Amino acid sequence: MEKNINEMRTLSQVMEKLRLKRQDNEFVMSEGCFETGNGKHYKPEDLTIIKTYRFEGESDPGDSSILYVIEAKDGLTGYSIDAYGVYTNHDQEYDDFVRKIHVQDRDEQLIFSLEDVPGDK
Repeated sequence: MEKNINEMRTLSQVMEKLRLKRQDNEFVMSEGCFETGNGKHYKPEDLTIIKTYRFEGESDPGDSSILYVIEAKDGLTGYSIDAYGVYTNHDQEYDDFVRKIHVQDRDEQLIFSLEDVPGDK
């Protein structure tokens, strides 16, 4: 079966592509805002979700997660990951926060050849 060069099948593939593009800043919920490892804090109006990926484990429901690729007004791009269903790792505050972020899905975000990801040839 031939793989589509624009299709990312696993969370690890997307995470590796973000790392390669230096967009691997994790946005973490903290006291009513997202914060990153650089000490910056962001409110929903400071952020835009530019791509959303949903992963569903074929045999393990624990593999079910959503990855949001997020761009801040200051140009920082990163991600936030949430398991969903009974395995969610965030509370209602996280869900409400994410719902307030503007969504501008960009088809060009993360399009790549599978050759860009080491070990996936």
